Amino acid sequence: MRMIVAALAATVSLITGCTGSISRPSPTPTASPTPSRSATAGSAHELEAAYETVIKDVLPSIVQITTAVGLGSGIVYDAAGHIVTNAHVVGEATEMEVTLATGGAPRKARLVAAFPPDDLAVIKVEDAAGLVPARFADSSKLRVGQIVLAMGNPLGFSGSVTNGIVSALGRTITEPQDEGGGPAATIANAIQTSAAINPGNSGGALVDLSGQVVGIPTLVASDPQLRGSAPGIGFAIPSNTATDITAQIVKYGKVVNTRKAALGIAGRTVIGSDGAPAGVGVVRVTAGGGAAKAGIREGDVIVSVNGTETPQMSDLSEVLAQLKPGDQAKIEVLRSNGATETLTVTLGQLTA
Repeated sequence: MRMIVAALAATVSLITGCTGSISRPSPTPTASPTPSRSATAGSAHELEAAYETVIKDVLPSIVQITTAVGLGSGIVYDAAGHIVTNAHVVGEATEMEVTLATGGAPRKARLVAAFPPDDLAVIKVEDAAGLVPARFADSSKLRVGQIVLAMGNPLGFSGSVTNGIVSALGRTITEPQDEGGGPAATIANAIQTSAAINPGNSGGALVDLSGQVVGIPTLVASDPQLRGSAPGIGFAIPSNTATDITAQIVKYGKVVNTRKAALGIAGRTVIGSDGAPAGVGVVRVTAGGGAAKAGIREGDVIVSVNGTETPQMSDLSEVLAQLKPGDQAKIEVLRSNGATETLTVTLGQLTA
């Protein structure tokens, strides 16, 4: 599980109803039927039974992944022993141990490939006997309000389950930069959920009540005032992204089609004279890339894309995550001589 800092603003309007007095008598109201206690109890028992069935069916597909520096969760992808997890769970490790949520001795596993831009990785266990592949849903059919369960190994408590709902869809979230200073992953179409996500849940499963994986819990929002995670605000990589990347790695040993737009530059956040982020400084331009062809040069500062300001690298990444290879983007740059220019860039594809 990773944290992101989210600044949330909400306006609450309270509306009160007023009734004017009139001289004629009001009609006698008709009583609304009240659900009986037995009907309410029956509904609760049905929901409990649904939870129990999903947990029983899905937990055998959840594993704990232990590396030399930490632990996380994973989902059994196929009977051959491939397991999908977060790239940040694997980290720099090429070998790890896998333990089934249902118990048993640890099994040795190795890294097949990682794809940090989507924070995904695939590992493979040496002994695939008894592995139960999970069923993956079409995450494009998710609806806000659906009940979901988060399954994984938070804080090392194997086979833990929390419940919540799909709180929002289509979020674009940039993770914190990794400790090695590499570029942070930007997750497009992220699923926001109220199901509790804690350290160790990363790489596990967000599951609907039909027992299908709809997402991979990855990070939570961080509240600077609380100096910790913001309760009830977690994010998951959609299952459609996870299965696309995993299928490519299983078939080719690597990602051959990222489906991500690339500007064709390497950059860093520039701090203005007021101490605030002021744009993305271009430190390298990829030869033959979209930026180079459009006339973007080293030393330029990118201040907006399609009218959206980009004061930090994370802002630029989030704008690009919403675009596709081949799209044209209006890039506003500040030149080293102080002049501002808007250039049209045809976006390329991010390489793996």
